[in-house]
Amino acid sequence: MDYLILTVLWCLWCALHSAMIALKVTGYLKKRLGDGYRYYRLVYNSVAIGTLFPLLSYGRQFNERVLFVWDGPLLVIKIAALALAVALFILGAMKYDMLSFAGIRQIRSGKHYTVMSETGKIDASGILGLTRHPWYLGAILLVWSDDSRIYGSTLIVNVILTIYILWGTILEERKLVIEIGDAYRDYQQRVPMLLPLKWKAN
Repeated sequence: MDYLILTVLWCLWCALHSAMIALKVTGYLKKRLGDGYRYYRLVYNSVAIGTLFPLLSYGRQFNERVLFVWDGPLLVIKIAALALAVALFILGAMKYDMLSFAGIRQIRSGKHYTVMSETGKIDASGILGLTRHPWYLGAILLVWSDDSRIYGSTLIVNVILTIYILWGTILEERKLVIEIGDAYRDYQQRVPMLLPLKWKAN
């Protein structure tokens, strides 16, 4: 029963997170809120973070048998994955407009940027020339390399979050194609979505 409740809670969190950034929802709120929509990104971040930590805390309260341990030679893989995740977040932060991500730039300017850059244009330099979504890739690596031990609850959460990140990446890709058009389609042709299997875009 505990696992069922945990699964339902995480699925609800993913659904809420996705619904709040769906095009129909954001489009409706832009019309209804007018100038007040500038605060939406900040509200979205607050809701996402505020609901995340109680879920994480709830999952760690279970008394469970260990299913898997990152130990011995596997510990090297875990550390490498964790280090790569941190590097992806740092390199991504260097390219993204962090004020826009936090919602501060929208409040100051009243403008909404689809791509998190000050110009709103696609930036294919640096890490964004290797993978279109370095933070999503980093998040998947972090999900699986964060804990030293994998329990039943850990496995459930990790699988849900991995599926959610992958599905969310696909949905965001569709949204960006709708909002940006041919420029983003060209970017898709030049740079992989997640795994950097091609050379850096020119």
